[in-house]
Amino acid sequence: MRKGNPLVTLISVFSILLASLGVMEIAQAQAWPTKPIKFIVPYPPGGGTDIIARIMQEPLSQVLGQQIIIDNRGGAGGSIGTDIVAKSTPDGYSVLFTLSSHTINPAIYPKLAFDTEKDFLPVSLVASLPQILVANPNFPAKTVKEVIEMAKSKPDAVSYASVGNGSPGHLAGAMMASSAGVAMMHIPYRGGGPAITDVIAGQVPLLWVSIPAAANYVKTGKLNALAVSTVKRSPIFPDAPTMVELGFKDYEVDSWYAMFVPAGTPQATVDTLYKATVQVLADPAVKEKLLGQGAEAVGSSPAQLGAIVKAELVKWKKVAKQASIKAE
Repeated sequence: MRKGNPLVTLISVFSILLASLGVMEIAQAQAWPTKPIKFIVPYPPGGGTDIIARIMQEPLSQVLGQQIIIDNRGGAGGSIGTDIVAKSTPDGYSVLFTLSSHTINPAIYPKLAFDTEKDFLPVSLVASLPQILVANPNFPAKTVKEVIEMAKSKPDAVSYASVGNGSPGHLAGAMMASSAGVAMMHIPYRGGGPAITDVIAGQVPLLWVSIPAAANYVKTGKLNALAVSTVKRSPIFPDAPTMVELGFKDYEVDSWYAMFVPAGTPQATVDTLYKATVQVLADPAVKEKLLGQGAEAVGSSPAQLGAIVKAELVKWKKVAKQASIKAE
């Protein structure tokens, strides 16, 4: 019996092993998910990010065939929960469900424990909506004009809350003060829920926050709506003027919610989650629930979300520098 070349035989065996491993990786990726998926929301329960995540939770679980668990990890303007995902195993079972502070934080925090672009893969944009300026009903200023007049007469005496440093609400308030040439004190919270509680209690008079977090309280009269941050009025609060209408030129802070996974997650897994998300967002019932919170269902490809992240990192760096916005 003729013996083969040992080197050729070894190479052949090695090639077969590599091919087998490749098939196994593909099979594993295609099988995803095989166990519950954790959505890490880097803000406490009750805020806008948490509300939008929970609207997506059940229908997305049904499409993917696995339970989705919401894990709230608030703190540091969303940076704590974001860092947890950045350091998670890249297998698709730890998903960052966050808002547009994801692209704001790098502009105002001197050093983050993660790289916003390199440590994450974009999955899909979920929804977009305005920030809304709300006030305690007992606060004397009933309009933005009156707020500014009060701030001019009593420098640093007027304060506003937000869901945290680097949040869209933080920028909305800082841009308002900067554009009007007044000094206002920013009070950062660990999320929309705690911030709203204190504004209703009268601890802080004003709050810039995403509409889902404040919607029910405005509707029941526990908070007064003074303005929205987008160039168009909100369909659920059509009486609240835009800041542009009130004379704040080029004023726009558009909040969005999106999903990211750790860098290194298999592309097949990213694509499966993206397609399932788009399918859920096309459901009229889901669209209606989001709209009820003042949010517009979006759904984007990973590439489209990646382009948004890249563009906004540049945009918010410029805005933060011009308005001297820094994390307190």
